[in-house]
Amino acid sequence: MQELWVFGYGSLMWNPGFPFAEKTPARIHGWHRELCIYSWVHRGTPEKPGLVLGLDRGGSCRGMAYLVRPDDVQETIAYLRKREQVTSVYREITTRIHLLDGSDRNVSALTYVADRTQPQYAGHLPLDQLEHFVRQGVGGSGANPDYVIATVDHMIESGIPDVRLYELARRLKNTPKSQA
Repeated sequence: MQELWVFGYGSLMWNPGFPFAEKTPARIHGWHRELCIYSWVHRGTPEKPGLVLGLDRGGSCRGMAYLVRPDDVQETIAYLRKREQVTSVYREITTRIHLLDGSDRNVSALTYVADRTQPQYAGHLPLDQLEHFVRQGVGGSGANPDYVIATVDHMIESGIPDVRLYELARRLKNTPKSQA
């Protein structure tokens, strides 16, 4: 088996959960990061869904690329499918990404994109609705605000701008839940 690149744009950036030989900033074209997936398992329930990130059509997205050694590829794919495909709201694709490590390399990478045909696809919601769903969401992986704040903190640390997500994290950090 050959080595594998994996592209992460949400929690995979700060919590990959699999062994890797190399980690480097990367960009994917044709997709953008969006809180567009109702979370019914990890960060919410069907009765009180939270929101998690997906790659949605259009634009581009900076994230992290991980190089997985050949000996770890099968186990990594199995792990990612178990983690990302709990409710089949993501499509697993392999596409080209550009590594931002100064090498000017384009590589083929595995990633997960939003499936717009699934009932969990939320689309582009106004900021107030994002805040509502994130505040109410608690699932098997914890509270939804923690996920958003951890992701934004990592994005800031990595120099990845996103005005909307930054504003949402600011609101989550500065506004008591009782006022939400």
